[in-house]
Amino acid sequence: MIVIGITGTLGAGKGTIVDYLVNKKGFRHYSVRAFLIEAIKSRGLEVNRDSMTMVANELRASYTPSYITDCLFEEAMKRAEACIIESIRTPGEIASLRRNPGFILLAVDADRQLRFERITRRMSETDSVDFETFVANEAREMHATDPNHQNLAACIKQADFVLMNNGTVPELEAQMEQILNKINHL
Repeated sequence: MIVIGITGTLGAGKGTIVDYLVNKKGFRHYSVRAFLIEAIKSRGLEVNRDSMTMVANELRASYTPSYITDCLFEEAMKRAEACIIESIRTPGEIASLRRNPGFILLAVDADRQLRFERITRRMSETDSVDFETFVANEAREMHATDPNHQNLAACIKQADFVLMNNGTVPELEAQMEQILNKINHL
């Protein structure tokens, strides 16, 4: 069973890759974001990026740095289908997932201004921010010494494949097709 984890910068195209894998390749999607939104709502908090970060960090500190993705992986194992777990945010999540055969980590990135334009267009509850806040959020999530906090830079460094998404959706899909061909030949 292939399990693809995806990490990357804000607005880089993780959701676009998920849509491609789900709709064109039959993968099942497991979302850290959806998991956290459920936890946030159960606590009666406002759904925003600060709440997502706070709740994720609290869950990791209370259980393990890989708690959220471990829960999603456990759910995926019940179905035994090719799946994608979106969004990997800590090295502990990667370490835990790497213990499972068939795990592949993808990272996606794009030009910062382009990523900001994308999040502005998608208008989710966590993306309604100005450019300065976007940059500050990204900086906060990029590096951490606490294993329970987000460390995107370390996650991206551990990726098996890195996609640059400065072009069109068909160009990103072509990159994914090349990666899937390489995975199938491993």
